[in-house]
Amino acid sequence: MTQHLTLGRLAEALADWHPGNLEMPVYPIIDSRLARSGAVSFALPGEHVDGHDYVEDALARGAAAAVVQRDVVLATEVAILDVSDEGHPTLLPDRPLLIKVPDVLAAMQEAARWWRHRLGVRVIAVTGSVGKTTTKEVVAQVLSRHYEVSWSKGSFNNEIGLPLTLLELTDASERLVVELGMYVRGDIRFLADIAKPDVGIVTNVEAVHTERAGSIDEIALGKRELLESLPPAPDGVAILNYDDPRVRNMSAHTQARTFLYGLSPEADLWADGVKGLGLGGLRATLHCGNDAVPVTVPLLGRHSIYAVLRGAAAGLVEGLSWDEIVAGLQGLEESLRLRIVQGADDVLIIDDVYNSSPPSALAALDLLADLDGRKVAALGSMLELGEYERDGHIQVGCRAAEVVAELVVVGDRAVMIGEGAVRCGLSSACVHAAADSEAAIDVVSSLLRPGDVILVKGSRGVKMEQVVDALKRGDLDDEAAEG
Repeated sequence: MTQHLTLGRLAEALADWHPGNLEMPVYPIIDSRLARSGAVSFALPGEHVDGHDYVEDALARGAAAAVVQRDVVLATEVAILDVSDEGHPTLLPDRPLLIKVPDVLAAMQEAARWWRHRLGVRVIAVTGSVGKTTTKEVVAQVLSRHYEVSWSKGSFNNEIGLPLTLLELTDASERLVVELGMYVRGDIRFLADIAKPDVGIVTNVEAVHTERAGSIDEIALGKRELLESLPPAPDGVAILNYDDPRVRNMSAHTQARTFLYGLSPEADLWADGVKGLGLGGLRATLHCGNDAVPVTVPLLGRHSIYAVLRGAAAGLVEGLSWDEIVAGLQGLEESLRLRIVQGADDVLIIDDVYNSSPPSALAALDLLADLDGRKVAALGSMLELGEYERDGHIQVGCRAAEVVAELVVVGDRAVMIGEGAVRCGLSSACVHAAADSEAAIDVVSSLLRPGDVILVKGSRGVKMEQVVDALKRGDLDDEAAEG
């Protein structure tokens, strides 16, 4: 019988007390609108929204319990379990449970730590500056060919998302794949203490979020915390990018077994013959020992070979056969956050607006270069680069000059992308600046021709999705006329 988190087990995790009459399976929420029967609402206090103000709403929608750190006024009759009291209430099955704790977030994290330990699932954790979410999805799909696998939603990679993922686990899962994010040193060590990963995958170290972390060396030290948290070999395995010297050198800082991947024959797993097939995906040959395995996968862009290598590496260290690994890779459906969308007038849109950094922008431009048609790019400012801000924008501009016929730069910082493009040979007449995404819609409208291919990308704060939405609606000309 599948073992779920129950209300009784949650009480045991938080108050070291397991009432025998509370065996209802439960699931965690932090948004009262998601409440239904079996929900446990963790009332997280926030800077702008306080979950305590929505406890009544969660209970009215059918939540079985709420975890709070201060008193709340409720119309609903509840049983109250205060973890600081030695006595415990008589719990009635027809009443929701209100669990009072000193700190809701800390309680959610402790419950997740307790539940992960109880289930004993083997955890594969992914970190790195770029490519975490794609890698997590690829690894999960590959491992699913052999195991029952769970994985975190979207980019649930922080002190809130990770506990939510763990609390939804059941003992039906044989493997859990999560990603661990960071802003400063200590973040990943803290998350690893909750998830207790057995396998750690590091994608790369790049100048992303440098404004908060301080420097690229600080980022490397922060990412290394995952490897320092792994169990020793043979159970612990560190899967490291051979082609990134900062990642490769992390092998000296773990007791786990190391497995190196990359494009060099010096790696344990390496690839050659890498060819982008445009919208047809990616082709390469993977090598490990005496094995040479050709693969064609539907991931877009030559940069995706690294996600392929990480997925294959995870499969190999977890005991999958090559047939299972190849089937998992070929079964991938899309390039995740990056989407290809057909716009009006036969315009093809590369929608990569989730976020942007120099490495991811360069990878997107590489994909644009592989596609047929006249090429246009609308590139927004890249945020939180700190001391690498100017160099990063200039580098992206130089690559854009090699690829595009027209370049639209959006936002104050993106002007440096245009500067880099002109410096590297793109005519200044082909570089167009827009103050924000709304203004960019008019600029893009004046440039696009039927049959063009346009890349739209930028950091979340620039709101480049507005440009994509206008392109998909096909109302660019109308909006330009109205302006």
